[in-house]
Order: sequence, then structure tokens, then C-alpha cells
Amino acid sequence: MNSLDWPRVQWIIDRMFEEDLGQGDITTASVATTDRPASARIVSKDHGVVAGLAIAKKVFETRDARLEIVLECADGETVAPGDDLLKIFGSARAILEAERTALNLLGRLSGIATQTRRFVENVSGTKAVLLDTRKTGPLIRELDKYAVRAGGAQNHRTGLYDMVLIKENHVRYAGSIAAALQNVHNSPDVKNSKVEIEVRNLNELRQAMAIQIDRIMLDNFSLQDMRRAVEEVGGAVALEASGGVTLETVRAIAETGVDFISVGALTHSVKNFDMSLLFAVDSEA
Repeated sequence: MNSLDWPRVQWIIDRMFEEDLGQGDITTASVATTDRPASARIVSKDHGVVAGLAIAKKVFETRDARLEIVLECADGETVAPGDDLLKIFGSARAILEAERTALNLLGRLSGIATQTRRFVENVSGTKAVLLDTRKTGPLIRELDKYAVRAGGAQNHRTGLYDMVLIKENHVRYAGSIAAALQNVHNSPDVKNSKVEIEVRNLNELRQAMAIQIDRIMLDNFSLQDMRRAVEEVGGAVALEASGGVTLETVRAIAETGVDFISVGALTHSVKNFDMSLLFAVDSEA
């Protein structure tokens, strides 16, 4: 797994606290009047792949740097109901104030990692590499894409700035596939960026093959046309299948021989991973 952009992560955490805490947690302030130290743990209530533990740790440390936090497992590991994910000791107020922000992040990222692992397992034994898309949560793309890596897949481009991806509307605006690709090749803005183009049928594929390119995206191709595309291209350029990919269809797509499969469902329709933060009772402390 590639490392996180921690300044970006910290910015996200700060914005989340602004949203949730506002001017302060009035419930905790009124109930926890003495703020004695407390012991708590985050426990899994689900089966799947955990992701975001170091991020959750940073959430609690942001609220109070004096908190003691122990990670009980590592991102990318499989956990089961009842497994401890992390333990916390220190200010009860800080723990309570950070609880929901930490759980929101851990639940979403572990949900993404778990979904991703299912897709990766479904293409095991083929050459296809699973990719995510830009269909991520607003302002938390850094985290969503990290969770995809924790689940065993790879990231597509991060944003509009790090790869050229010519899609249908770009082609319409330029007038043709040839014109769009020629404009890109002539542009000083592209520099050393990889270039990919989306095609909708075999005729467009052949047009794209006429100009040097790094990758071609087969948008909503049938399995039959994917196989024909793989045969016609013969490995001269990488092929990426995209469009409506599900757990039920991804294996058949991979078996056509495509190099990549991009899956928006890894991040855009995530089932939250169930977990809870529990304070220790006096006899457990």
C-alpha cells in the first residue's frame, strides 16, 4: 500500500471536526463534569477487511495528543465480529468528542476495503487488474483511494490533473477521435502524462488504434466485443473494461483478456462496515 498524504488527511480531519464539534460538544461537557481518564476500545461487529486504523488514531490524537492509542490489527487484515480494532486510554471527553468522526471514517474505509477485496478475489487467476474511479466521497478521495489499496486493488488517476482520459464529450467537442487525440499530442499541457481514450464500439477502437496511445477504455462493451477487441489489439495497447461492472459480472469480464477493469462500485455505493466504540466498565478498567 502506498503511503497517505498526511497533510491532506489532517486537513480532512480538521474539517470533519469543524462540522461535528462546532463550538463544542454540549452533551459531553454537561455529563462528563470531571473528565477523569477512561479506557475504551473500538470493536468490529462485521466480517471483512479493516482500513483506516492509523487515520482513526490521528483523529483521536487531533482531539488530544495525550491519548494513548494501541492498534490491535493492521489495515488490510481480515477481522470478525468481536475483534478489537484499537484501544484508547485518556481523557473521556476527548474520546467522546472524537468517537463519531473516527467511526465514520473507519466504517466507510473498511467498507470500501471489504468490497474491494471481494472484487479482487473474483478475478483471481486472471491477468486483470482492478482499478477504482473518481466516483469517491466529496473531499475524501485521498482516503477512499487508500482504502481501495488496502483491499488489494489499484488506483486509476487521482484527479483531472495526473492523466489524460478522453471521454465521449471530449470527442464530441473536438469533432472526432482523431482530432481529440491529435489535439492532446500537440498540447504542451500534457507533457509526460499517460493518455487514455474511451471508445464505445469496435469501430471507435480501430480509430483510436491509428494514433499512439497508452490505454483504451472499452465503455460498456459486450463480452463478445471485449474478446474481439482483445484479439484485434493483440497486446499492442492496454485495454480497460468499464461500465456497470458488478461482483456477478467481473469474473467473465476478466476472462476476456482485458488488462484492467475499472469499478465505480468500489467507492460510490459502499456498505458501511459495522463497528462500535465501547467504554470499559469500572471492573474492566
